[in-house]
Amino acid sequence: MEGELEPVFSPLAEARFALGLETIYEGYLVHYGRPRLHEPEDGDTALVLGDYLYAQGLARIAALGKVDAVSDLAELISVCAQTQADDREGDGAAWAATAALLGQRKLAEARLALSRDHDPALLDALARRSAGDEAVDHALDAHAGRLGDG
Repeated sequence: MEGELEPVFSPLAEARFALGLETIYEGYLVHYGRPRLHEPEDGDTALVLGDYLYAQGLARIAALGKVDAVSDLAELISVCAQTQADDREGDGAAWAATAALLGQRKLAEARLALSRDHDPALLDALARRSAGDEAVDHALDAHAGRLGDG
């Protein structure tokens, strides 16, 4: 498929975070969607590969010395696992807001609204305020396609 390797959320982030962010996103796709590079043959392989990609992405961000960015990404992985387990919407908004505000310590209240109240509106608004409607819409459309929703 043409455009399969096009970055999804890293265009919303600072360039220095791009590779780590997309590596973590690829791990997310291995767990919950359609990975861009390789479809694992079984669930055990998918679990290990997804976790490996999470770890590699986090290590890349950690190497930049940005503890707050690593914390934001760990929270993202957690809240998105929760949305997936509960079969709820909101993971795209969480990805977009995290990418746009990575390491800025501005996401706690909005993540709590998603986690506790099942409301992604604050995350969506933060992403749009930071990165702009067009960029966020493009990322969310690509994300929906990678999860098989689009």
